[in-house]
Amino acid sequence: MGVQGFVTFIENHPQIYRDVRFMKSRLLIDGANLIHLLYFDSGLDQNHGGEYAAFEELIEKFIAALRACKIAPYVLMDGGSDHTDKKLETVTKRAEDRIQKAHRAAVSGEKAHILPQLANIVFKQTLARLDVPMAKCFAEADQEIASLAREWQCPVLSNDSDFYIFDLPAGMLPISHFQWEGLVKRGSQSYIPCKGYNISSFCTFFSIQRQLLPTFAALAGNDYVKLQRTDSSISWGQYAPTGSKAVRLEGLTRWLRKFKQPQEALEGALELMGELTTKKKVKVQQSLALGMQEYELPPSTLTRFFMHGTAPPFLAPEEVTDLVPEWTRLRLTRGLLTTDILDVLLLQRRSLSYPVEHGKMPSACLTSRPIRQVIYGLLLGKGTTLHVEERDREGLQLKYNSVQPTFKGVAKTLKLESLHKVDSSQRLQVLLESLGVTQASLSRLPPHLHLPVAATCYWFQRATPTPDMELLKALVLNIGGALKQRTAVQNQHTDFKLDVNVVHAFNQWQFCLKDSIHLNQLLDLPLPEPRVAQLYEGTMVHQLVRTMRSRQKLKKFLKGDRSSMKLYQNILSVIHEVNAQSAAAAAASQKAQTSPRQRLPMGDMTAIMQQLFITGNDEEDECEIFSVVKAEEDLRFHDVLSLRTRYKAKERKNKGNNPELFRKQELRGLNFL
Repeated sequence: MGVQGFVTFIENHPQIYRDVRFMKSRLLIDGANLIHLLYFDSGLDQNHGGEYAAFEELIEKFIAALRACKIAPYVLMDGGSDHTDKKLETVTKRAEDRIQKAHRAAVSGEKAHILPQLANIVFKQTLARLDVPMAKCFAEADQEIASLAREWQCPVLSNDSDFYIFDLPAGMLPISHFQWEGLVKRGSQSYIPCKGYNISSFCTFFSIQRQLLPTFAALAGNDYVKLQRTDSSISWGQYAPTGSKAVRLEGLTRWLRKFKQPQEALEGALELMGELTTKKKVKVQQSLALGMQEYELPPSTLTRFFMHGTAPPFLAPEEVTDLVPEWTRLRLTRGLLTTDILDVLLLQRRSLSYPVEHGKMPSACLTSRPIRQVIYGLLLGKGTTLHVEERDREGLQLKYNSVQPTFKGVAKTLKLESLHKVDSSQRLQVLLESLGVTQASLSRLPPHLHLPVAATCYWFQRATPTPDMELLKALVLNIGGALKQRTAVQNQHTDFKLDVNVVHAFNQWQFCLKDSIHLNQLLDLPLPEPRVAQLYEGTMVHQLVRTMRSRQKLKKFLKGDRSSMKLYQNILSVIHEVNAQSAAAAAASQKAQTSPRQRLPMGDMTAIMQQLFITGNDEEDECEIFSVVKAEEDLRFHDVLSLRTRYKAKERKNKGNNPELFRKQELRGLNFL
């Protein structure tokens, strides 16, 4: 929700806080706030797509600090949009602002607090690996967090202004004052120094009744009440003392002192608005009532989930509830499904993210739209009139695109209600068909790399413009674990200008990976979910591209061990093979539509295929594995197959004559690119 300027208002009056030595307690954590605190306050790079391994390490250290103080963390996160759309105006405005901020960051290189695309997945995966209880709410998390905090009588860790309004028995701990890195040990015990807040302190300081705080929030204007932007606005500054820093909020608190009950204050506010038409007066009253209602706390729906692992009820009208199958609800709460599917099911809408990217570039999420169309088809089923409204950007403007669900292949036979019961081989086939890969192609790789490599194959074929080999190799080196740790080379690559074209290419890849992960989750993990933190290190991958394009050596980046170089070669081989299969299929399709006389000349076809397989022609490139698929006989790819045969024969001969030299060549990952 949020009351604009309220946190700053409190910070201007630090006497309201009390010093706390926090330990031996449950702690309810606002997950969205924690993600932003850890990522943005750590100095991690924001403009090259994310520093996920370093972010993962920060999460681990944070949880370790809590456990050292015998603090039991419970993390709650926001879910989908409210089915009533009561916050649509606020969400739309924030999306428009983010598009502008992302563009400015791309142009200037400044840090604009744009969270990298995969940070939420890394956060969720790390909590799961550390056995930290976590729940994703069906809608906004604030009320759920506050309700549970009231039941458990434990504090909330957040910086959200609404927790300054909720009446919480144990109050809240502002996350900006939570000194977890300054953990203090006293004998056998440890505590985290921090500040505590309770509404009693606020009300005592400003001499107002505690029951008036929701009225204060509504009149100040939260995410549901926008009186300050209408002709019903009130100039609260007239009641503020001279020299006040936050004139509007200071004046409102002083004005509220004369009232005892909320209704009295609301009637007084309506009088200040002057003569209103009956229609306008009713509208204002409804708006204020809605704003105040958000601070009423119903019984928690998550107590049984945390205690017994049962799915919380879906609190919505029956006609809305019926749209969300029972089997999805526990998985949504556990974070095993993205809550974006709730927006698709309930509103037939999807809000996309806006990473750091130059406004002149097309939206990076267009590349992975076909994957999302498969997701929409599985969620919505068949129907000629069905579509999903994707909220994306075009240039620097917010745009709504009508996207049709896709129904093809095995997916046409599946229904959402029984999707979790479908044989795993069918679910796997849907995933592989969507990404354009085969199980045989992936079989040469470790299982944990099947999904990221499949997503990379998809990206390499679909990205616009087509990625060059430097981009592909940089990604594959990272995916295959061939790079040194970020801390070992971080001083090597922190001061270089952002290449917006490289940013765009890697943004497309992250969208492809994210949407592939979400499709895999919806299909109940026919492929293992990869550990995302190990797949992409933004500044290193960008610097790899720069280094390769300038023909410099990569020794400072690469581990250089034999196993990682071999895995790199295998991944690259799979990607080339899938790309070649796609080209062969396209050629076969073209052949079926043309006469023999119109067929592409063999010399031209050979040149095209060789371009797919051969990534360089210097001596060091001979260490890379060439991969050629078995082509259709009637396409006569004999020249290409002969090339592969001659290369393999030469490779075997060289290996047999001088095995030590061949081993050294394999290890030349420092130079072979």
